Amino acid sequence: MTSRRLPSPNNPSAKSPAKSFGGYGCRAWAINAAVAGVILAMAFAWPGKGAAVAEPIRLLAFGDSLTAGYGLAPADAFPAQLQRALQAKGLTVEVINGGVSGDTTAGGRNRLAWTLGSGDAAQPAAAIVELGGNDALRGLDPEAAQANLDAILAELQRRRVPVLLAGMYAPPNLGADYTRRFKAIYPRLAEKYGVRLYPFFLDGVAGVPGMTQPDGIHPTAAGVTEIVRRITPDVVELLRIAAAKGVK
Repeated sequence: MTSRRLPSPNNPSAKSPAKSFGGYGCRAWAINAAVAGVILAMAFAWPGKGAAVAEPIRLLAFGDSLTAGYGLAPADAFPAQLQRALQAKGLTVEVINGGVSGDTTAGGRNRLAWTLGSGDAAQPAAAIVELGGNDALRGLDPEAAQANLDAILAELQRRRVPVLLAGMYAPPNLGADYTRRFKAIYPRLAEKYGVRLYPFFLDGVAGVPGMTQPDGIHPTAAGVTEIVRRITPDVVELLRIAAAKGVK
């Protein structure tokens, strides 16, 4: 199975595919136990189907160019690499690429309903929300970004879609006050909606030689691999929550 990419609402004909903290010892044991829990929950969530033919759990990666895979081959983008990492752990997952390059939180808010579609059959089982980087790069009002993300999380909660919220930091050249206000958006909203928080999507990649493209912002294929390695434990926990919802 390959991941697939959603066409943009502004370009509905697009059909291109696609779409941690890693540790050892006790943490590695806990991650393996969580993976086993996801597999077991998925087996019960779709009765009458063996593990080899179980319906894939649909995970929406909803974000901007960092999710979309700007400058990368589709197979190297975050959704595709994440799907392979999860499948390597024995999880039957389809990661849907809901990233749009250049998107701000306002753009994400405006296209969320279109992305989710209508009816239960169209809904993803879970979602990763990665937005805000373009707001920060443009120096947009942090309060406006928070309001947009708040609306996105509220809609996903209304539709009963579990969320992993990926945070973003503002560039330091925007000043200490701006960076502090922007950074505070994500833990505040994670607490408000009771969703899991991954504090910084580019952790282990930003500022690391070889991990970003010449623009110094977008990750290389190796950078995406590092993001996936670090975020996978949190995604496994998200899928455990989503799979448990399907158990009758």
